Amino acid sequence: MTIVKSNRIESLDILRGLVMVIMALDHVRAYFYFGSFFNDPTNLETTTPILFFTRFVTHFCAPIFVFLAGTSAYLYGNKKSKPELAKFLFTRGIWLILLEIVLNNLIWTFDLGYSMHIFQVIWAIGLSMVFLSALIYLPYKTLIVIAAVLVAGHNLLDGIIAEGKSFTDILWYILHQENRLVLGPDKIVVLHYPIIPWVGLMTFGYCFGKLYQSDFDQALRKKWLLALGIGSISLFFILRGINIYGDLVPWSTQKDNIYTMLSFFNLTKYPPSLDYLLITTGPSFLLLYLLEDVKSNLTNFFLVFGRVPLLFYFLHVLVIHALAMLGLSLLGGNWRDMILTADGFINAKLIDYGYPLWVVYLIWIAVILLLYPVCKKYMIYKASNKQKWW
Repeated sequence: MTIVKSNRIESLDILRGLVMVIMALDHVRAYFYFGSFFNDPTNLETTTPILFFTRFVTHFCAPIFVFLAGTSAYLYGNKKSKPELAKFLFTRGIWLILLEIVLNNLIWTFDLGYSMHIFQVIWAIGLSMVFLSALIYLPYKTLIVIAAVLVAGHNLLDGIIAEGKSFTDILWYILHQENRLVLGPDKIVVLHYPIIPWVGLMTFGYCFGKLYQSDFDQALRKKWLLALGIGSISLFFILRGINIYGDLVPWSTQKDNIYTMLSFFNLTKYPPSLDYLLITTGPSFLLLYLLEDVKSNLTNFFLVFGRVPLLFYFLHVLVIHALAMLGLSLLGGNWRDMILTADGFINAKLIDYGYPLWVVYLIWIAVILLLYPVCKKYMIYKASNKQKWW
């Protein structure tokens, strides 16, 4: 498998590509699994171990996506002045926020009336970049402290609960409390990614970029990766075992050992708890440790997706949504029900829709194989046309 030459760091792109392929599994599940529009796959009262695992493995995606965005910012800034980097981060952040509001919402819903505004990971990355554009002027050690406070300390705010629709309530939903606002029969706003821990995680990623400077010793970097990986995973098990701090919902003994284990790993994503971030970033550091000197057809496969992340993100959601609409039509349903509107969710139009989990996995594989040649072609074009801003 031929991969076009690039100055990018392959291990970072491989990891990004891997988590994006896994991310697609969660999005296929969201559009195809039975009852997925209204049921939580981590609800221990209704889930199964395989469904829970299908959701849990995709938890790695958003944290790594955000973390590596910070790392990429650091590496980009090595060739730029601080004002140039700040301008890049600010403008790129605003651009991503606009893409979330205008394009991503449309792809996810197919609703030209925009009756639902869902703020997801693209929004979180964009807004975090805006904050990072100011933070980069601070000393490196200060940035590490700020990142640690935001990531490790934000669970202290879990007890602050807003319930209204005032300006301060909405501001709190943006900062730290996931919420869905029903503003009328034809308007819903879903704030999925409260920003405080994501800003901290991206700032950590920015600081992490120092390990990948061209003059940084590889052996030392691998020692850091190993230490960060083992340390993060160990701290997760310690904190989760103590069961006092680190996640909004403590684990508890369930009907059997399997479901007790599921409870142990049933972590809060919105906003991402300290425990959640430890168990998702820890294994990722170990993967980077292992990928440092590995090159094969398999890593080249993931590399393709990791080098065109924005294209893949928008394209895979579009394809998955279109396939769900086609499938609904072929099975005798009303394809218009797959135009996801506020009315459709309020009245639960798709409450009985869905397919078994094995269908989800087959469609996931098909989507990845379908998009691979498109992403590879664009990767080559992108590498050959670096002067083009888009």
